[in-house]
Amino acid sequence: MTHPAKGAVNKLIIVAALGYFVDIYDLVLFGMERVASLKSILGPTITDPKVLDETVSKIGSSLMNYQMIGMLVGGIFWGVLGDKKGRLSVLFGSIITYSLANIANGFVNDVFWYGVLRFVSGFGLAGELGAGITLVSESMKKEDRGLGTTVVASVGLFGAVIAGITTIYIDNWRVSYFIGGGMGLLLLLLRIGVFESGMFANLKENSNLKKGNFFYLFSHPKLIVKYLNIILVAVPVWFVMFFLVQFAPEMSKALGLEGGPKEAKIPIMVAYIGITLGDVASGLLSQFLKSRKKVLALFISLTLIFTVLYYLFASTSVVVFYTLIFFIGFATGYWAVFMSSASELFGTNIRSTVTTTAPNFVRGSVVLMTLLFSYLLPQHGRVEATIYVGSVVFILAFVASYLLEETFNKDLDYVE
Repeated sequence: MTHPAKGAVNKLIIVAALGYFVDIYDLVLFGMERVASLKSILGPTITDPKVLDETVSKIGSSLMNYQMIGMLVGGIFWGVLGDKKGRLSVLFGSIITYSLANIANGFVNDVFWYGVLRFVSGFGLAGELGAGITLVSESMKKEDRGLGTTVVASVGLFGAVIAGITTIYIDNWRVSYFIGGGMGLLLLLLRIGVFESGMFANLKENSNLKKGNFFYLFSHPKLIVKYLNIILVAVPVWFVMFFLVQFAPEMSKALGLEGGPKEAKIPIMVAYIGITLGDVASGLLSQFLKSRKKVLALFISLTLIFTVLYYLFASTSVVVFYTLIFFIGFATGYWAVFMSSASELFGTNIRSTVTTTAPNFVRGSVVLMTLLFSYLLPQHGRVEATIYVGSVVFILAFVASYLLEETFNKDLDYVE
């Protein structure tokens, strides 16, 4: 296959990176504004501070689940659309959906519509990363595509840091949502002139080949195992980001930390600074070792080590707590390598479906983890319940990383 000119590829990487930047900004925004927004909405009707805090925590978890369910549904929709109609259709459609949803989110005054819009926003957010990574992977030389996905992931993840700064200095959760939605709409202008994947363009001419068949992934045991492996290796990322970072106020209190965070803004921002650096490190290490598999196993191990240290020492002091949050973030910074592997595992006719659904099933695993957590919570308390959930997550991740196929330098110009 003839690859596009370097300038065109560079523009594509920049556009995909900025798209993921806005995607991550909007994705973490609810976690950062969860407490402030729900207290603003529920405060007038619940005057007891203790009851208000408990209600905010409970409803916040439910709204996060709505967003993740939206991402699960959206992941399938946008992934199939990307393989049937093209990667660009997803880049445009997804960003319009979540940008408008987040602008509307700035106007909500009750929990019902908050939940509806978190679902719609999640649905839209589900398409951005998969389509961008698929385009970049299919447009670059196989020796260099790991660098392209590293740039996209690293720039994109820094969007969480900007979201943190925004929410700290703009003390109005509604304005934060307006900014996120507005950035997405502005990004549409940059997407004018971005080219479609040459691999997909060639594939589109073959009317007899089935494209975007999601159920094909479950048609054979080997395919199912391969698909599940790539999902399971990344679930630890969302275990720590959800239970240890987004719910850092509740976890720090449960661990007995004096003067811990009252909101999740700063913990999320600190974690994503670590994730951004971790993504650069894991992406470059993958290129140096010429292996995705080895790097995934290494960073899953680092994530486990710093998670254990979090439980043991996070209550020591606020400084230690945030230091551990940073290193947990760094250890989970294998997202770029995970996305590279996902885009390289399957043929062109199903690649967008896999690359878009896999990260959203990882994010959607939060729903299953919270169900198990909710079952364990009354019997064991928050700390022990999360330890049990995490144990299952890490065991599955290590098994999956061992079974995972090595995809570095794999030729992507083929079909299933």
